[in-house]
Amino acid sequence: MQAILAVTAPFFALVLCGYLAGRHHVLPESAIPGLNAFVLYFALPCMLFRFGASTPVLELLNPEVLLVYGACALLMVLFAVGASLNKRVGLKDAAFGALVAAFPNTGFMGVPLLVALLGNDAAGPMICTILVDLFVTSSLCIAVSQLGGGRRSDGAGAARAAVGRALRGALANPLPWSIAIGAAFSVFGYQLLGPAQTVVDMLGNAATPVALFTIGAVLWRAGQHAGKKTPLRDYVPVALAKLLLHPLLVLLAALSARQLGAGLTNLQITVLTLTAALPSASNVSLLAERYGADNGRIARIIMTSTVLAFVTFTAMAWLFGAQPV
Repeated sequence: MQAILAVTAPFFALVLCGYLAGRHHVLPESAIPGLNAFVLYFALPCMLFRFGASTPVLELLNPEVLLVYGACALLMVLFAVGASLNKRVGLKDAAFGALVAAFPNTGFMGVPLLVALLGNDAAGPMICTILVDLFVTSSLCIAVSQLGGGRRSDGAGAARAAVGRALRGALANPLPWSIAIGAAFSVFGYQLLGPAQTVVDMLGNAATPVALFTIGAVLWRAGQHAGKKTPLRDYVPVALAKLLLHPLLVLLAALSARQLGAGLTNLQITVLTLTAALPSASNVSLLAERYGADNGRIARIIMTSTVLAFVTFTAMAWLFGAQPV
């Protein structure tokens, strides 16, 4: 446990640093979008490019990993939407609550954290989960969020339009493209020239600390714009479902798939389960704000899952016997 804490504690401490920097105005709120842009468009793509270039393409697009994780994401979305709907939480807010229940913070936190815990071989399965969440989970939840209100035909048309926008947004995201370019380098045996490789290495090495710091700053900003107070029963259960139910579902699905003949390794099952045990993706609060959902509720789910994940994720990593490298 001490070895695992030696890895997880600094990761969550950097998130706390970002939060405190925002709260005490050491980091101006106007600087947060710039930090987020640096991580999303420069640092993380370089880090993922390196993993893509050094990982066999069949591990980046493993159909069994994609199927198991994708099926669990769909089940989590259906469960979270059904469990959240009430007089206070409409379909749009339930859909975005489902998105944070099924979408872990894989890019900004998960990839560097699990690679530190399990080694570089953890990158392949995690990249599969990123692709599922960017193209499937997000698109589905955004589509569901547009079904409420108006006539049924209008809702269906809005959902189709929302899916189109979500898919265009995913294609405009630099992360899948950096993975794809890295995979092409892996397949054809290409290598960057010395200075170009140095630039990629420098940016990739900056990804982890800056991304974690940015998570904290984004969480503080989301809290500032949270608006009306949300009852605990409308967000704490969703956060707990993210941290406990999601990984349990993934674990059971992966073990069942292996019993049925899928060639999932112990490492792949561990990576998928620990990925699901990560806190909710912090950028979902920006999506909720863009689509007019209750951003306050979403921000509180993300904040609660991030705070509690230090305990739940660390304990789960210990139960799985993670050996930090």
